[in-house]
Formats: sequence, C-alpha cells, structure tokens
Amino acid sequence: MADIPDHSMHISVDRGGTFTDVYANWPAASNKNDEEGGEREELIIKLLSQDPGNYEDAPREGIRRVLEQVLGKKIPREEKFTTEKIGTIRLSTTVATNALLERKGAKVALLTTKGFKDLLVIGNQARPDIFALNIQKPEVLYKKVVEVDERVTLMGYTSDPRREEREVKFDENGKVVRGYDGEEGDHSDIVQGLSGEAVRIMRKPDEKKIEEDLKKLYEEGFRSLAVVFIHSYTFPDHERIVGEIAKRVGFTHISLSSSAMPMIRAVPRGTSSTADAYLTPVLQDYIDGFFNGFDVSLREGVDQLSKGQVGKKEKVTRVEFMRSDGGLTDVKTFSGLHSVLSGPAGGVVGFALTSWDPKRKQAVIGLDMGGTSTDVSRFAGDYEIVFETTTAGISIQSPQLDINTVAAGGGSRLFFRNGLFVSGPESAGSHPGPACYRKGGPLAVTDANLLLGRLLPQYFPKIFGKTEDQPLDIEASKSAFNALAKEIKSQVKNDMSLDEIAWGFIKVANETMSRPIRALTESRGYAAHKHILSAFGGAAGQHACSIAKTLGIKTILIHRFSSVLSAYGMSLSDRVFEKQEPSSDIFDRDETESKLRSRLETLVKDVRQQLLDAGFEEKYIVIEEYLNLRYDGTDTALMTRIPTDSWIKRSSFENTYKQEFGFVLKSKDIIVDDIRVRGIGKSFSSLGPSVFEQAEKLNFKPVDKSKTEQTSVYFEETGRVDAPVFQIEQLNEGDLVEGPALIIDDTQTVVIDPAPVVCRVLKKSLLIEMEPTN
Repeated sequence: MADIPDHSMHISVDRGGTFTDVYANWPAASNKNDEEGGEREELIIKLLSQDPGNYEDAPREGIRRVLEQVLGKKIPREEKFTTEKIGTIRLSTTVATNALLERKGAKVALLTTKGFKDLLVIGNQARPDIFALNIQKPEVLYKKVVEVDERVTLMGYTSDPRREEREVKFDENGKVVRGYDGEEGDHSDIVQGLSGEAVRIMRKPDEKKIEEDLKKLYEEGFRSLAVVFIHSYTFPDHERIVGEIAKRVGFTHISLSSSAMPMIRAVPRGTSSTADAYLTPVLQDYIDGFFNGFDVSLREGVDQLSKGQVGKKEKVTRVEFMRSDGGLTDVKTFSGLHSVLSGPAGGVVGFALTSWDPKRKQAVIGLDMGGTSTDVSRFAGDYEIVFETTTAGISIQSPQLDINTVAAGGGSRLFFRNGLFVSGPESAGSHPGPACYRKGGPLAVTDANLLLGRLLPQYFPKIFGKTEDQPLDIEASKSAFNALAKEIKSQVKNDMSLDEIAWGFIKVANETMSRPIRALTESRGYAAHKHILSAFGGAAGQHACSIAKTLGIKTILIHRFSSVLSAYGMSLSDRVFEKQEPSSDIFDRDETESKLRSRLETLVKDVRQQLLDAGFEEKYIVIEEYLNLRYDGTDTALMTRIPTDSWIKRSSFENTYKQEFGFVLKSKDIIVDDIRVRGIGKSFSSLGPSVFEQAEKLNFKPVDKSKTEQTSVYFEETGRVDAPVFQIEQLNEGDLVEGPALIIDDTQTVVIDPAPVVCRVLKKSLLIEMEPTN
C-alpha cells in the first residue's frame, strides 16, 4: 500500500452524459508531510457514466478505481470502502439537469397568493418560435395549486414624477413618520420592506386554514412545496409563516421564493422556486445514494462539518459540489436551483484559469465537446454570469455561468433525411453508445472520426465489451456506414466514397458547434476571429482545427488534461458564498452611495464569516460587491460590479448597457434593484506563468517525423494522407510538430491539420497556430 498521509488526496469527479471524468492528486514521495506548494502526483480516469452491467454509480466507481491504483490494493465493487486517505471529494452532476429535461422530478404543490393561481401557467407570454402556428407550451412543474388569502401592496411608485413628495417616510428604527401622500391616521399596517419600500399589509394569512390545506396535500402524497407570494422578495414574513407550518406538518422540502432568489418579478421567481422544489428532492436522493456506497464515517464527517462540530485542526473528508455559477458549495446548501449547470461549470473554470493571459488580455472561447453535447462559453478576465435563463422551457432566476449548449457531441447520431446529412440532436449516449462501442448502438460522430482515421482503436481507452477491456470496433462503424452509403446512393444517385460521406457528417457537426460561438461573440458585438479557442472535452481535439478554420480563429489551446478539464477545473475552483437583498433606491441620488455601502458592509461581514468558519484564512478570501441596475421604466437589469477602490459611475453602467442593447437612455433615472455580495475562498494562490509567457521563453525545434508511426488520416483539403502519430510522452517541452499529425494520450486524440498549421508543445498545454508567425 502506498504510504500517503491521511486526508491528503483530492479527487474531483465530473459526471457527464456519456463519460465520467476523474482527476486526483496526492503528495509525492518527496512531500510526505503534504506541505503547501509541495510536489504532488496526478491521475486521471475516464469511465462510462452508465454501465449497469458492471456498476451502479459512476462517480463512486471512479473514486474506487483511484483508490485501487494509488493505494495498490483491491477494493471489491460490492464493498463499502473508507475515505480516510481523501481530504476532499468534489462533484459535479447532471442529475438535476436530466430530471428537468426528462420531467422526472418530485411531486410538487404550489402555494401562492389568492387570485394568482394561474400566474405561472400564463408566464411571460414569450414565443421563442414567433411564426409557429401550433404553440407548444412547456408544462408547469407543479401538480396542484393552493391559493393563500394573503395580500400586501407596495406604496411607492418609482416612475411617479412626484415620488419625493408622495413616498412614505421612515425613521432610523423603521417606524412610519409620514404616511403615503402625507395621509394621517394609524400606520400600524405599514412596514418597511427589505428593499426599503413601504409595504402595506392588507391581509394576513389564516394559519389555521393553511395548516388544514397543507395536511390535505400531505395526505395526497405531496412532500415538496414551493411557496410564491407576490411581493415576498421585499416582505418575506408571510412565506416564512407558511414554511414553519409546513415543517410541522411534515413536508421534507419547502422552497420559499423569498429565500431561493429574493428578486423582483414574480414569474421567474415563481418558476425558479418550483424548479427548486421539483429538483432538490431528486438531487438529495442521488446524494444519499452516493454516500451509501461508502463507509458510514464519510456521511458522519460531512454532517459534523455542516453543524460546525469539526475544529480547524481536525481532518475529515469534505464533500463539495459544483454550482451553476462556477463556485463550490457543501452538501447542506447544494440545491436543485443551483445545480442545473453543475456539469459544464467546472470546465469553464478549468479553461479560464489555464488559458487566460492577464497581460495579453485576449478573450478566450471555451469549446467543451463531450459525448452528448457541446458547451460554449466566453472568458475575458471575469466569469460572465447571467441571472435568468430558460432550461427545458423553465425560466430560472439564479446566478449561472453564461453557457450555450448545443446537442452535438461524439455520441450525436447520424441520419440522412430528405436528401440532407443530419447530425443529432439525438444521442447514442454511453449505453448503448455509438456503433463502435460494441453494444449494438447506432451510427454517431465518433464512428465518423474512427472511419476517417482521426481516432485509433489501439490508443483509445479499452473499456468496451462485456469484459470492459475491448477496443473500439472499427468494423462495426464500417458496416453501419456501408449501409448508410447504400441509402444515400439510392436517393441522390451520387457515388460518394465512405470517407466523403463521413466527412460530410463531420462538417455538419462542426457547423452546429460553430453557431453558439457566433452567438456569444458576433451577435454581441465581438469579432470571433480575435478570440483564442480553448478546446476541451473528450472529443474536442478531433474537431478543434476545423472549427477554428470555420470561424477564422488563429490560436488554439489544448490543455494536458483537456479531456477531463471539467474535473480538473473543479480541483481549481473556489468555495463561494453569496448574499443578496432587494433594493429600490435611485442610483443618482446623493445619499444612495452611503446608504448602500452600509447595507453592503453588513452582507460582507456575514459572507466573510461564513468563509472563515469553512476554514479559509483571511489571505485566501476575496470579496466582490455588485449592484443590479436598470433604467427606470425598463424591465432588464444588469448586474454591475463595484470597483474595489471606488464607486460605480453612471458611465460604466451606460457603456455596458450600450454594448448589450446598442443604445442608452440618458434622461432616465437608474434604479438599484438588488445588492449582492459574493465571497470567494481561493483554492490556490497562483498557477504560475501563463501559456504564452511559457512559449515566449522557449526555442521551439521541429520534431523528426520519419522515426514515428504513420497512419492514414482523411482531411478535406488533401484527402487521405499519411500522418505521424505522436504519443504525448514522446514529445518534450519546446518541440514543434508540423501538420498533419495526431497527438495522443491515454484519454484524447488531437488532430493537427496539414500545413501551415503547427503545434508547439509546452509543459502542460499544446499551443496550435493556424497561421504561425515564425
């Protein structure tokens, strides 16, 4: 057994639609005391996300395989194993995403303000396909609605030109000193909301009636509730009353919209809360199942951590989950609402930290091509966060990385329909997978790459067949393509070769992946060709050069761990804790800055303490402050970061607004809808010099192609040519590989297109230049 310190291993697991990726590191023999900054060993593993004939849960199986290899001992699959050698387990999961897509969430009941039972059915009346005659509206996620006879109303009108004279005034203790429009009389029914607005309580909820209604729901089998009252973002008291009653009745999950996302706009807040109530129970079931595969000490340690019962010097295994906004959180605070983009978020962190050069400041496009889908995102120094997205027809109001997903991946199925080549959106998945996976699956993009020589079975992971040790089956791919070729020839009378047919499908898939890149760049005023392309995911290396040519991109970066970059990114991700409150202040008023700074200071103190309690030292804590700003009378707010050494200027907001919408509204007041504080607990102090800094210090020399293995590869420009095959271990830092070539490691194949394309080999990356400067 390897002699490594207890709780010194760090394991990150990304469960994708087709493959589950595992990245692990632990102290090297020279670093027996696990000193910070000391040398560490690394291991990556890929396995199928679904293989019911061999294991139940892919992340747990991946961790088991890591421990077997590192500790050098056999761990039976049926055995519940211990984790005393593991310091952290970081997980991303598609469980909530899949439950939303497949509508397999929990049975949810919605409680809302009387008179608004159909609010979420009506929605915002958006028509994504404006010319469609047969409108197909997505179904709501709840099964039953109960109306609660409660009502409050807001007493301020932001767009009222006489607002100053009409608004309610409060003293420093929140007591009314002047009624609305100067009205006299008793003001006991008026309170100050969290946003600072005056709230008149018109009807308090009948607690006895609510309890009766909830008991009926419980008897009908409901265990999950969403509570959405109209003005609860600023006055949450009535929702909290319902929440306390629901706990007494026995409901296991209660999502209060005022807690889930305390933002104005009842429709997205309501759909977000129902999504949280719909997904969180499914997520918790999965988490419980994950823990059940380990020794009971893992769950006990995690529970002790969440209750603050573990001292700073005590060591237990921490389990953390990736949130949709790229930050990590613990089991206690991980919810369905924050997990919809859990899977791809780690990849965004991974490519941002390994590709961005703070001196060059050249924006990077991340292309994460997996087996089922491709995720595209952009990084220009800060993570691009959106606060409202639509997933599977459900509008979700929650911080998420701005990621565009398209149904194109290695498992995308290939069809010939109506005289056209079609790739996806249907996927072969991991079970049965593409035809070459030896499970009788359909023809897919992976089969096309295999046929074209862009994948080599002898170097691809041998994880197929009943014994899990067989290579890809190229004969199955050829057989499927021959059958498809006959179908094509019978319809179009065109004598295309198998290579031309396979390449035709690859071009279609490449164009499908190029569209979301254009949406993130050109449609928002950025030139796509001025970006760097960071390609990662198991299949990206085979398509990167072709996609770069399509978009005019000159530089491609492929990290050493690019095939598992989502898992690797999680190992670099930061712990995040956020607090947000509503506001109603006018930005341009003289007293606004001091008022908001005071509120922000309170939130900062709370967020900082949460990170300190989680074990982070002060020097590793970073605080970011934001204001959510919009023009008075408009509906769209922009989350704007406050500079660390000054206050937000009106011009900063207007420049951002113009970039997004093409115009500004100079005469309008700017309203502060929300204040937000994001606390970050850093996982590391520095990753060292950037890729480009490393390249500038090296004198690159061409490698000798004549002494390495050759293989036949199809390229559009040249047809079939012999290309050298380099295993990554054969290449050294400073080597220059001229195309065409294949560069292969245990988990990925990188295709280098013919000249003038060159690949420069760095310590942990491949720097591919489509038009080299020298």
